[in-house]
Amino acid sequence: MINLNKQPKSDKIFDLSCTRDYEIWRQFKLNALYKNVEALKVEIVDPYSLTPEENTAITQRCAAYGAAIYQLSDVSLQDKTLVHQLGQQLGLLSLDGNLRSDEDNVSSLQVRSQQGNQYIPYTNKPLSWHTDGYYNAADKQIWTIIMHCVSPAAEGGVNSLLDHEILYIYLRDENPLWIEALMHPQAMTIPSNIEDGKEIRAAVAGPVFSVDKISGRLHMRYSARKRNIEWRDDVLTQHAVEKINELLADESITLKYRLNAGEGIICNNVLHNRTGFDDSDTQQRLMYRARYYDQITEMRGIKCFG
Repeated sequence: MINLNKQPKSDKIFDLSCTRDYEIWRQFKLNALYKNVEALKVEIVDPYSLTPEENTAITQRCAAYGAAIYQLSDVSLQDKTLVHQLGQQLGLLSLDGNLRSDEDNVSSLQVRSQQGNQYIPYTNKPLSWHTDGYYNAADKQIWTIIMHCVSPAAEGGVNSLLDHEILYIYLRDENPLWIEALMHPQAMTIPSNIEDGKEIRAAVAGPVFSVDKISGRLHMRYSARKRNIEWRDDVLTQHAVEKINELLADESITLKYRLNAGEGIICNNVLHNRTGFDDSDTQQRLMYRARYYDQITEMRGIKCFG
């Protein structure tokens, strides 16, 4: 496992004019790149009381790989409160509410009837590549996600993951001007959300890549959806988006995993998708999803590393 004390720290990593600090960080990230799903796994005995070792293991994997996959020793511990408790123990307190989330702002993702606009996470249809909250305002960006599996689908429902910092490296290495284009404040616009003739969310424009001013960490907002996404009309942006789509189609750099009951993903809102699935009379897919405006506590102290 990667030693956090050896992680490169700099204010200049994402400064396109500073290649030295970027090269040090780049080498660290590529050396830490996961080879298989086992590298991300952490076994948890009691999600309501993480041991220091469990907490560190989760934090290290999120820092080095962008994500950790936890497995509960006791799968009977499936109460929704465990998601809240896991988040709090990692310093995650500010939950993002949305139109379909539950009253406690943790969404119960399952196939269900919806009034008004139909949101794909609550259907069995496939979800294309995205980061969560790409339609959120700049001060409400999603930094961390916890997704807990109570019950998988009878068939399907496989997730793919890609650390957005690895994607950044591939793009920057090939053409730094793509990064410049994707950091433009008008790079990607999400049109307003209209339901029953009423605007429930205004149009949101912003960069794809941005850097948090306090922690220096890299954030990405992205959706591969063909509809309801407006890309800035310039050559560099269009070519950058084409390259992103090409990279996301390369299964040699992505990781596939289907969560089992009692497992979950804690991640830095990395790129992810989901295949379609089928429920049965005896097995229906149920996931608890918590989305946070916070970064994991220990990682907030790791300047410009991700």
